[in-house]
Amino acid sequence: MGTALITGASEGIGLEFAWQLAEAQHNLVLVARRRQKLEEIAAKIHNLAGVKVEVLAADLSTQAGVDVVAERIRSTQLPPIGLLVNNAGFGLGQSFIDGDMGRELDALNVMVRAVMELSRAATDVMIPRGHGAILNVASVAARTVMGTYSAHKAWVATFTESLSTELAGTGVTATVLLPGLTRSGFHAAAHIDDTQWPKFVWLESQYLVSQALDAVRKGRVYCVPSLRYALSEAVLRRLPRCGVRYFVGASRVAATHY
Repeated sequence: MGTALITGASEGIGLEFAWQLAEAQHNLVLVARRRQKLEEIAAKIHNLAGVKVEVLAADLSTQAGVDVVAERIRSTQLPPIGLLVNNAGFGLGQSFIDGDMGRELDALNVMVRAVMELSRAATDVMIPRGHGAILNVASVAARTVMGTYSAHKAWVATFTESLSTELAGTGVTATVLLPGLTRSGFHAAAHIDDTQWPKFVWLESQYLVSQALDAVRKGRVYCVPSLRYALSEAVLRRLPRCGVRYFVGASRVAATHY
């Protein structure tokens, strides 16, 4: 029974990761900004699943917050982290040229810098142990050109794939999850109208997370849950970039964040 650390664990996909890992009898370290909410979730999970649950209140848009989580990952005094889930997201809901630069930098810190630093903290302790796994949450939007959100998620996808090659033979794996539109509360938090998409395109978070954890157990590098999004992702990768810009560029899709 290993310990999994999940960022962005207080709601949505992160919370679903917590429940499914607890049901599989993994102890947990839950990371999010609001301590009270984390403590309520931790108590509920412990009571129902019987696993140990730690909480870390940390704002990953700040260096201090990232340092707190990295220190826990590297700790030799507490149970070792066997699975790192870099799930924390940031709903911008704005264009780059008209948006607030402070929010852009916060998003960059959460979705890029924190992923890089926490992944490095994980490899620093997992490689000597000869086992462990890193799961980074990107998005199918990584294959599009919808603002800096797409750019950040494209970085996560490429970074994770590159990391997986460096980890070959170490016993440690790196997997990137590319979700499509998923019912998680993310869009509401980012003030994005989710009624602009038909109901059939949405994935349920339970399915998404189960597919992601299965990919981690199998040591797969890429996970794109559901046939429709796997096909969409494959087409976007192969489509000429001028076609991507025309069909799914920022001017044609208003502030879409998966």
